[in-house]
Amino acid sequence: QVHLVESGGGLVQPGGSLRLSCGASGSIGAMAWYRQAPGKQREVVASATSGGGIFYTYSVKGRFTVSKDNTKNTMYLQMNSLKPEDTAIYYCNANVWSSAIGVYRGYWGQGTQVTVSS
Repeated sequence: QVHLVESGGGLVQPGGSLRLSCGASGSIGAMAWYRQAPGKQREVVASATSGGGIFYTYSVKGRFTVSKDNTKNTMYLQMNSLKPEDTAIYYCNANVWSSAIGVYRGYWGQGTQVTVSS
């Protein structure tokens, strides 16, 4: 019954890298990564349409990359050159194919903490 499971968060020094993963129970269509820092609104970090269109919020352009592995039903967020302001809880969000009912359903991961600090 767990449709999206996140992993890969942790503590990293500024300039370091992390790769977040989100495993799905079925094929992934459109997908997105969000983050929320204390006292701030949730924001979209990156998103990808099923047709291949990709969006990154300006602050992460050139540093973050969203991707997926269709053979593993897993989506990723590769984060390089991390900065303290990247500290937040990161959430995956995706349309996941349900073969039981023959449609895509939207799901959220449980969230994973990313802390960038020296």
